[in-house]
Amino acid sequence: MSNNAQKGGQQARRAAMLCTNPRFGLYLDQRRRRAHNVPVEQMPDGTHSPEDCADWLREACGVKSRAEIDHNDSARVMLDRIIADYSKWERQQRHQGIA
Repeated sequence: MSNNAQKGGQQARRAAMLCTNPRFGLYLDQRRRRAHNVPVEQMPDGTHSPEDCADWLREACGVKSRAEIDHNDSARVMLDRIIADYSKWERQQRHQGIA
């Protein structure tokens, strides 16, 4: 490991836990279907693997590694927004009796 490597902390752990949550993958499935007007038959639930979720999250946060989120204010703000949007989706799912 080089001396320049950034070590991940609490934010990197939050991001990792989010990406391994199967419900977050379902959220991304539904989000992508809605954004691209794709029917569920073409993109069924379960399409996003934990690796896909991690790739998506790094892209959305503008980082190459989740560890960078702890050292990048804009990436941390984006992670907070992603978690807030996901939490809102979960509440809506429960309210609709889907969860």
